[in-house]
Amino acid sequence: MSALTRTNRRAVLFTATAAAAALTLTACSSGGKVGGSGDTNFITGNDGVDTVAQGKRDAAPLLSGKTIDGKQLSTADYKGQVLVVNVWGSWCTPCRAEAKNLQAVSEKLKGQGVQFVGINTRDTNTTSAINFEKEFGVTFPSLYDPTGRQMLRFKKGTLNPQLIPSTLVIDRSGKIAARALMALSEDTLTGMIKPVLAEK
Repeated sequence: MSALTRTNRRAVLFTATAAAAALTLTACSSGGKVGGSGDTNFITGNDGVDTVAQGKRDAAPLLSGKTIDGKQLSTADYKGQVLVVNVWGSWCTPCRAEAKNLQAVSEKLKGQGVQFVGINTRDTNTTSAINFEKEFGVTFPSLYDPTGRQMLRFKKGTLNPQLIPSTLVIDRSGKIAARALMALSEDTLTGMIKPVLAEK
């Protein structure tokens, strides 16, 4: 086997491995349980929601950029509120299943110190994302993140968004309190937010 053939095979293998890794990160999934292990502080409940006790949480990164409708948004503007971050794509079937539930809970908790923010990812244009929001009546803002850069701001080993959809609840001090890697019902989402909202 020539050196050139070996080099070509290595290149093909590297490309295939990189593509598989990217597919894993961006896979549209209905979710599943991800238990805490090693030195992580999170616990997975029977509902598939990972939670971290107050005092053991990791800080969420600052998320900022343009929204799907061209406005500027920074999560720093919501300091002192409970922040619910939902990662979604218009192409994702579970995202379509949960969209109305997210909107309903955001409306129920409006004025109670809870802010919803979406991260729209892997959509190649904003038109698809805007049409998705119109179809499901979503009114909270979403950052436009076609390449997944916002997701990469979260540290590995924390309650970071790993699948699409992912939903995170960030407490008033800017730390990640809960995460779900699945489409959410109104009850499950409310159950993620209420304990964090009740914290002093």
